[in-house]
Amino acid sequence: MKARQIRDRVEWVGAVDWNRRLFDALIPLPDGTSYNAYLVRGSERTVLIDTVDPAMENVLAGHLADVDRVDYVVSNHTEQDHSGSIPFVLNKYKNAVVLCTKKARELLTDHLDIQPDRIRTVEDGETVSLGDKTLQFVHTPWVHWPETMVTYLPEDRILFSCDFLGSHLATPELYAGNDPLVMEAAKRYYAEIMMPFRPSVRKNLAKVRELTFDIVAPSHGPIYDHPENILSAYADWSSDRVSNEVVMAYVSMHGSTEAMANHLLAALVERGVKVHKFELTTTDLGKLAMALVDAATVVVGTPILNGGAHPVALAAAHLVGVLHPKLKYGAVIGSYGWSTKGIEQIADAVAGLKLETLGTVLCKGRPRQETFVALENLADVIRDKHASL
Repeated sequence: MKARQIRDRVEWVGAVDWNRRLFDALIPLPDGTSYNAYLVRGSERTVLIDTVDPAMENVLAGHLADVDRVDYVVSNHTEQDHSGSIPFVLNKYKNAVVLCTKKARELLTDHLDIQPDRIRTVEDGETVSLGDKTLQFVHTPWVHWPETMVTYLPEDRILFSCDFLGSHLATPELYAGNDPLVMEAAKRYYAEIMMPFRPSVRKNLAKVRELTFDIVAPSHGPIYDHPENILSAYADWSSDRVSNEVVMAYVSMHGSTEAMANHLLAALVERGVKVHKFELTTTDLGKLAMALVDAATVVVGTPILNGGAHPVALAAAHLVGVLHPKLKYGAVIGSYGWSTKGIEQIADAVAGLKLETLGTVLCKGRPRQETFVALENLADVIRDKHASL
């Protein structure tokens, strides 16, 4: 795709990665992604805001082929999908200087071998003049690395937000408009990447709201030309509000745990509780993460395997603990052969969330009537807890 104009002398010069399906060797990318970079030409100086993943450096090179001068390269975030092509840009433009936070200076040197004399650090709120355009830098630490910042272009009312407010979505559309698919991709992105840093997200969201802008230009996904859509969504996702929803994540070896999961699901639905059910050997972990954004309760279903929780269920519990959603309650269900040991492993994996445990329902072998009665009782407890949300 060619460079695309956003405002007068403000261009998108990024790359769309249609085929990438995995990020950080962990995060599914069902719809690909983009690496957005932006070229801003002032009357006196030109700046490149962020770059692209090194795998698509040739695309950036094509966009810059006829650009004679770049004075500054802004690194809003050190991670390679945004800053990985900075060495190429510095080699092409011998006088260009990288602008970044103090913490980013150290990371850029460590990760990309950028020489310190090519880096200039900027303070929170500092401005840099391009002539008739101005860059203002706003530090936004821990969304989602410690060195992150956003760049504001007041004359054109654009906020370049890098990972903050982004989405993994490959699309030919430059702008998000009111497309619900963009918001779904943004929620997946928030759940997988930003949710562990929810307090920092809230703090920095309030900080950027003090600026006046009508475009949010992130470094992944389309540009928000209706920025209140994503700002309001982030305010909701990062709040303490939870919904009358249960995430049920389970694995079953011989059908017993699945029978229990199905019975509990039906009991909860009868009681007016919304349930998101995930069979862990086949599920999209991104969808599991998305469901956790609003849920009040998580139920983990596991058989006991070799004296411990099933490794797939344990890995899912660990993921829940790492993502740090705003859950309030938890429960465990499952089947065992001769030992119930392993339930403690699930509890330990989510201990950092400080959930209120609503119960553990275990059966030896196949579930029987008393098991189903216990599951009905658990459904009652969940309904009653959710009634007070």
